[in-house]
Amino acid sequence: MINLRRASERPPKAPADPADLPPASRVRYRVLGLSFLMAFLMYMERGAIGAVAPAIMREFHVNKISMGWAVSAFNWSYALFQVPGGWMADRFGPRLILAGAMAWWSVFTAATGFTFNVSSLAATRFLFGVGEAAAFPAGSRALVRWLPVRRRAFGQGFQHSGSRLGAALAPALVVTLTALSGWRPVFYIFGVVGIAWAFAWYWYYRDYPREHAGVNAEELAILGTAGSRPPSAARPAVPWGPILRSRDLWYLSTIYFCYGWVLWLYLAWFPSYLREARHFTRLGMGLASLPLLAATVTNVMGGLLSDRLAHRWNDLRRGRLIVSIGGFAIAGIALLPGVLAASPIAAMICLTIALAGLELTVSVSWAISIDIGGDFSGSVSSVMNTWGNVGGAVSAVMVGYLATLLGWTSPFLVASALCLFSALVVSRIDPRRSATGQPVREYNTSGSTPV
Repeated sequence: MINLRRASERPPKAPADPADLPPASRVRYRVLGLSFLMAFLMYMERGAIGAVAPAIMREFHVNKISMGWAVSAFNWSYALFQVPGGWMADRFGPRLILAGAMAWWSVFTAATGFTFNVSSLAATRFLFGVGEAAAFPAGSRALVRWLPVRRRAFGQGFQHSGSRLGAALAPALVVTLTALSGWRPVFYIFGVVGIAWAFAWYWYYRDYPREHAGVNAEELAILGTAGSRPPSAARPAVPWGPILRSRDLWYLSTIYFCYGWVLWLYLAWFPSYLREARHFTRLGMGLASLPLLAATVTNVMGGLLSDRLAHRWNDLRRGRLIVSIGGFAIAGIALLPGVLAASPIAAMICLTIALAGLELTVSVSWAISIDIGGDFSGSVSSVMNTWGNVGGAVSAVMVGYLATLLGWTSPFLVASALCLFSALVVSRIDPRRSATGQPVREYNTSGSTPV
């Protein structure tokens, strides 16, 4: 007999068993992996320039001071164009801007191999920095919609760990390639690989997860409002007034200046320090990778620890700041025995611990820039990264002068003082305060949100 009961009288369907639902797609992991590779490639090149610095100085007949000015040309242009790069990422989306930045990076990486004196090297490095400036602000902005709010620090840590791994592997790889074929082919190879990455990013990435054909409803649910909000017809203007008045951003920029100064001491000068002050052989200079390998691990650890503590304490501010304060304190203290120890092995151990501590802070700094910047985090992080690279530019030049005039101990003493100062300044930051005038996106501390 036909059932003529009205639909309204029929019993409701039982809710679907979660076990019957399809698993969430994993596009977010691949996006994160591509951003890791971007950072890896860029810092392979930065590590390479430090590793080949002795060979370049011999070929071009220049001293440490001239080499410092040539290397710093990159930092000055990179810092100068950070804000335009971050603004473009917010305005036009990280898909286009990051692909363009990496294509530019690739061209001028290869061009570095064609330089013929210190002036041409400085000019190439300056133009190199102009295009690369958009990369990290765009890379940070690229993850805003692709990770849940509770995994911001982890995402930034994982992305930036690629940079430290690249810098760590560069000395050993570059020293080997240089011994086989000279220093110039190193930059040609990096240029070709960078072009391939730019094509892959533009083909695979989407500014909004909803637009990606591989993302299913379950993954959108994990991403929450960060991933499911459809693009608006008109992109709002960047609120530069509130951004530039944000005291949290200026505190953040101050500590990132100090961080950049110390990082570039390692990136640009550490192999030279090992050779001149510790009398390491060319083979021993491969140990310059050890601090950066440790930094690769602590970069991820800092992000994971920050997210976990914020969740456990139900306090975003404490979860962010305790990691950053601890990292700067470890670095500031360990640098002192690192440079003063008579034993080269003891010095290497302490200097490795110092950089490992410093790198605990990186994912936290970038996570805070997303916390306070939200949909304008490309612009907010670009201001922070501007000052980080001004610190790097000052370091590249200042270390050359200090090491020449006062010896190799003095740059490390300055680095220690900057780290301890940063540990004090970071305690003034509150990541719960918006830098843009918009409400800070809710930080969900309840439940377990998977990545």
